[in-house]
Amino acid sequence: MRLRYLFPVLLLAPLGLVGQDPTTAPDPVLERIDELSRLPWLKNDPFTTDVAELNVHGFAPGQVPVYHEDVYRKRLLALDERTPFKLTYNEPVRAYIDMYAQRKQEQTARMLGLAQLYFPVFEQALDRYGLPQELKYLAVVESALYPGARSRAAAVGLWQFIIGTGKLYGLRVDSYVDERCDIYKSTDAACRYLRDLHEVFGDWELALAAYNCGPGNVNKAVRRAGGVLDYWKIYDHLPRETRGYVPAFIAANYIFNYAADHNVYPVIPNYCAYEVDTVHVRYPLELDQLAALIGAPAQEVRDLNPVFKAGVVPNMAWPATVYIPATYVTAFIQQEDSISRSYRPDVSAPAPSTAVARVEQPSTRTVTHTVRGGESLGTIARRHSVSVQDLRRWNHLKGDQIRAGQRLVLHPSAARAEEPAQAAAKPGDGKKEYIYHTIQPGDTLWEIAKNYPGVSVDDIKRLNGHMNTRNLVVGKKIRVGVEKG
Repeated sequence: MRLRYLFPVLLLAPLGLVGQDPTTAPDPVLERIDELSRLPWLKNDPFTTDVAELNVHGFAPGQVPVYHEDVYRKRLLALDERTPFKLTYNEPVRAYIDMYAQRKQEQTARMLGLAQLYFPVFEQALDRYGLPQELKYLAVVESALYPGARSRAAAVGLWQFIIGTGKLYGLRVDSYVDERCDIYKSTDAACRYLRDLHEVFGDWELALAAYNCGPGNVNKAVRRAGGVLDYWKIYDHLPRETRGYVPAFIAANYIFNYAADHNVYPVIPNYCAYEVDTVHVRYPLELDQLAALIGAPAQEVRDLNPVFKAGVVPNMAWPATVYIPATYVTAFIQQEDSISRSYRPDVSAPAPSTAVARVEQPSTRTVTHTVRGGESLGTIARRHSVSVQDLRRWNHLKGDQIRAGQRLVLHPSAARAEEPAQAAAKPGDGKKEYIYHTIQPGDTLWEIAKNYPGVSVDDIKRLNGHMNTRNLVVGKKIRVGVEKG
């Protein structure tokens, strides 16, 4: 699989303060944005190049156009007609538009460049789940499109997952691996989370608010506002930071569609011209040692792989994906025997698990299959002598739906190698026992699942048939499948 990788630039935390000017109010979130904008990284960034301003509107260099509020209202109305979101214009929204278009022009220009690489990934995932394409702008508000972003609340990645929610949606987070920084896996998890939140509230603005502060806080705000399901009628009852969340999202929608009208143009990272290949390994390795053996800059290899927190690829239950510049792929192939033997465990390295150590292979053959019309996961799996379960796992598929033209990654030799480890599993592994949870006031499926390790919202839905997930009946019992101890 080949892709173009973009180097991360800056964290833009979720914004706050509805009803006040975010450029002047003493808001701690905006103070953090100012702090980040002064980082040496932004002032001495070797990975980005400013493109010539197009000046399609005849603006002078540095000119900051200002428009009458009727212009903003008309433009948002035009965008509103193409989206299920309510792109309301009001003073809070205007304040955030001014911030993106005036005070934070440099950040906006960089995000416009980043979007050219990350948005296609987001759009494909959103389309796969049948979600509105405008949700891609949520990552702008969350992380400024920086995969390594970390908030003061320890939320991480493009979509700013905290550990609990990330694990709930299948993201691995431990001392060595943080899949919240994986572009594809975190985007898939965000889509599933947003889909579940919308199913709970039936309203996209409330779903966005719940993504920021949790569905429990949104339910409390709804109750305090008299039960009305309207973001603008409950925002006084929301946590302070969440009050500015939807206005910031609306402003991001606006600025990404009308940036040129504000004399803001993309800053294109040099990595746009860098084709990066993926290599798949079944052995532990240190990224610095890998870089030394193939002759690549060590920091560059680390930057391309933020998922591996300590710069170490640990033993994995399936092949680990490592990104390297395409120009070094030949060197990787030539040096793979040395690379596979280069790892020397020490006190800082993860101890290999027994099951994984037994199936470790020096290398794994990777096959890419392009789906043809009429093919299913079953027919593809039989053709390559692998299981449907492996196909789903290798390609992060949650169901059986595939489409013509889609590219699937297969590891036939890895599937055969894993068979002994699967047979060696403990007798009780993977078996479920079923308990009943009594729905409490304010419960949501997301909060119920969070209370039972290894249980997802989808698991609860499958076990309980056609339950009404938006209006859970207090006192009703639902089935929950948990792993036997």
